[in-house]
Amino acid sequence: MKIMICGSIGYGGIEEIKQLYSVLDDEGFTVFNHIISENMDYSHIKDFRYQKELAAKIIAHDLEHVKKADVLVVLANKPSYGTAMEMFFASQLGKKVILFAKNPIPTPWPIDFSDYVVTSQQALLKLLSEINCKFS
Repeated sequence: MKIMICGSIGYGGIEEIKQLYSVLDDEGFTVFNHIISENMDYSHIKDFRYQKELAAKIIAHDLEHVKKADVLVVLANKPSYGTAMEMFFASQLGKKVILFAKNPIPTPWPIDFSDYVVTSQQALLKLLSEINCKFS
């Protein structure tokens, strides 16, 4: 089972993504490190209005990884236009989407485009283990 972690990069969520990469890797899951290991960390860019070519490159890269993933883990700690689009794309492809929401979610959109909602790291690990058994 291949996992993709999605979350806010432009609005300051890169450290949480990195931390979850580490946790899931330590637990033996196969995680696409599609941001850090592939030099796609754009958290330093504060304005994409004049970066059309780079934006297209990032989006094509991310959507290719959504296609390859079996499961998306979505960090719901901060809003993210990109993560919302990745969730929609994944749901259209029939991928499993897990919303990892430690805090209340004041909008119905991420809930509706998720197959599962978990509120703790322990619950996430348990659910991923259960889903992984179905892929074995």
